[in-house]
Amino acid sequence: MREDDDRITLPVHVAGSGTLDRLVDTARDYAKASTAENTNKAYAVDWKHFARWCRLKGAEPLPPSSEMIGLYLADLAAPTNGFPALSVSTIERRLSGLAWNYAQRGFTLDRKNRHIASVLAGIKRKHARPPVQKEAIQAEDILAMVATLSYDLRGLRDRAILLLGYAGGLRRSEIVSLDVHKDDTPDSGGWIEIMEKGALLTLNAKTGWREVEIGRGSKDQTCPVHALEQWLHFAKIDFGPVFVGTSRDGKRALDTRLNDKHVARLIKRTVLDAGIRSELPEKDRLALFSGHSLRAGLASSAEVDERYVQKQLGHASAEMTRRYQRRRDRFRVNLTKAAGL
Repeated sequence: MREDDDRITLPVHVAGSGTLDRLVDTARDYAKASTAENTNKAYAVDWKHFARWCRLKGAEPLPPSSEMIGLYLADLAAPTNGFPALSVSTIERRLSGLAWNYAQRGFTLDRKNRHIASVLAGIKRKHARPPVQKEAIQAEDILAMVATLSYDLRGLRDRAILLLGYAGGLRRSEIVSLDVHKDDTPDSGGWIEIMEKGALLTLNAKTGWREVEIGRGSKDQTCPVHALEQWLHFAKIDFGPVFVGTSRDGKRALDTRLNDKHVARLIKRTVLDAGIRSELPEKDRLALFSGHSLRAGLASSAEVDERYVQKQLGHASAEMTRRYQRRRDRFRVNLTKAAGL
């Protein structure tokens, strides 16, 4: 968000200098890095949409008006222009985007103001729906998916992506942001260390740096660490992004880091090719699976103590981890019997 970064300037009473100007540029770089790139893009779109809406209504977006924002939220939930209504989660995201944008401009948006809070509460009460969870990819599913891949360079790469993402319970953005070493590239989201017993991933997560340990599998064909080693070896990658594009003939690795959308497309394509949930129409099958299916698959399939799954997924609470566990026994702890009934 270049326009917001430019608001970081010297105080008006301080004369500029080469050193101070360079510090301003450095501060702007840090400000930009304070939120993820995808979040920055989403917040920029949120502000652009809101500013345009205000102009169409004959109002100005600055300074913040709780009354106008309440009307804006109502229009998102029940549009008067023929556009489809937004989901409650999207409306909440839009409101977060506005609060962030106002903060960058030196204003505070009071989300508890009655003009905002009461409208949002009414939208939730009237339109909220239970969250639609993506299908978890089970162990037998991931094996069937990787079996559909070839053993050319592109197939080796995609096999490593699926197995590493599944075993690590990784987000698709975490997979593609990996570098071979620490500080290889400015846009790195972490790096890898391959050891005798497995691979250690150091990730720059939302809540700070965290480590993800991925042990070696029982056989090479399904081992995520072996798949990673094969890809790095044959792609001749020893520096920079771990997962990059390949030439059209699939024989040469390129320099460009993969986009996280590649992971989503890869999952959907291999789900279809492997015939998973083949009883459903293709459209429904595609809608069931996404990048989150890898994380949900690990959480649902790993038969270990819950706290280890929580650590692997990087969740702050066990409750969040349980949302990913599609097959957990909800009545394993029976408080009714424990209470003597």
